[in-house]
Amino acid sequence: MKKIIVVGGGSAGWMTASTLIKCFPNKSITVIESPNVPTVGVGESTIGQIRGWTSLLGIEDKDFISHTDGSYKLSIKFTDFYKKGHAFHYPFGTPNTDNNLSEINDWWFKKIYKPKTPNSDFANCIFPQMALVNENKFFFNKDNKLPFNIKQDTAFHFDATKFGLWLKDHYCLPRGVKHIKEDIKTIEQDKNGIKSLNKKYKADLFIDCTGFKSLLLDKTLKEEFISFENLLPNNKAWATKIPYKNKKKELETFTNCTAIENGWVWNIPMWTRIGTGYVYSDKFVDDETALQQFKKHLGKKAPKNKSDYKNIKMRVGIHKRLWVKNVVAIGLSAGFIEPLESNGLYSVHEFLIELVRNLKRGKVSQWDRDNHNFTCYKKFQSFAEFVALHYALSHRDDTKYWKANLNKEWSKGVTDKVNPLVHGILNSMIDRNANFYHDKLGGISSISAGMNWSPTDLETLIAYNKNNNMEYWNSVFKKSTDNLEYKKKKWKDAVKGAPILHDFLLKNYMKK
Repeated sequence: MKKIIVVGGGSAGWMTASTLIKCFPNKSITVIESPNVPTVGVGESTIGQIRGWTSLLGIEDKDFISHTDGSYKLSIKFTDFYKKGHAFHYPFGTPNTDNNLSEINDWWFKKIYKPKTPNSDFANCIFPQMALVNENKFFFNKDNKLPFNIKQDTAFHFDATKFGLWLKDHYCLPRGVKHIKEDIKTIEQDKNGIKSLNKKYKADLFIDCTGFKSLLLDKTLKEEFISFENLLPNNKAWATKIPYKNKKKELETFTNCTAIENGWVWNIPMWTRIGTGYVYSDKFVDDETALQQFKKHLGKKAPKNKSDYKNIKMRVGIHKRLWVKNVVAIGLSAGFIEPLESNGLYSVHEFLIELVRNLKRGKVSQWDRDNHNFTCYKKFQSFAEFVALHYALSHRDDTKYWKANLNKEWSKGVTDKVNPLVHGILNSMIDRNANFYHDKLGGISSISAGMNWSPTDLETLIAYNKNNNMEYWNSVFKKSTDNLEYKKKKWKDAVKGAPILHDFLLKNYMKK
């Protein structure tokens, strides 16, 4: 594996080249990129795991934020997903609890004690950075007054196309990555997989980063594609860009996802503009009607010309194997989960880390390929099921789309499933119904709180503890409630004097 060719540029291609040249500086890394294929450009919002990848590569925030129209992201807001008129946050980072599993239920004790507590209060009580989100502020937290770590509890909003270009010019080329602009017209094969490209480019390993086309893995090696359309309902999107009207207010610290008639709309605030799009299912609405629904949602902010909107067809699912012979697929060519939970780049950096782990062994065996395929598939399945839970827990029933979702049968899919590596549908059910808690790692606790899927309740507590003494229970609930309220006030006080996000970015990263 001394010579590796990455086919395709964009964010996936250049993230792949960056990772390989960082971890294998003595290998020959080449990117062959078509001069005629535009990037999809929907991956403008990231999640917290990207911090692990930037740490691995030694990339600092100051290195790329100003080059990529970047900003900080502390949370994802879900508006009208549970019911119309309801909204809640899923902040990044670890919930502020100790290691006692019962403490993650403290907020649910508060909900029992004060039933009128809105479900959106969960994030405010459990995640310190919500003190920043609620006031649209941001800071380095140098005095550590807030239990918040900028390198662990944040993600980014940025232009994915500009991010790929920055990686190319500022990271890859200076480290010796070779760049060829050329269309792939012929692909020669042998018993090991790909023999050469255009009858002249040879390598020990070919990385397919050709997007939904999946030129090498799908079109050439004919690897089977496993659709996830029965789990995830949406397969198309309209995307556009809108300017700021009040930038200081609209440049927010979170991605807002708003459920509408036949899907949902993303709102991603970057430094110079807002990226927005409508993710929908063509089983319930045609493209033109979906565009009109999208424009109606945007209101006066909607661009007037149809040419300002890009229609994207999404293939939701994953190839059965991602590493076949001497070909590995990364990014859209490997698989795609619809954009909910900002996962567009997630599979890129997570699959790359797995690839590095297996390549580090030196000579590659079939065991290494199988190990890579197993791990990546299970990570994909886990995240896909987590995204599906956003629909499974919804109580919307105001359109045919939402009624079909409300009445969808999940039980057979659950009982037939093999457990994913981390918390998907089956494990979430086990934790909630057998262990009476939601795992505090990952987003399941936030999503469940926002959609009122309680892991515990008064009746369960009384029955399983064989104690119906309400004086005792009220004392337990009051203690939890008082502690949460104290922390909320303390966190709010800690961000006094912090600048709004716009002013923070302007002062520390952007050209005035």
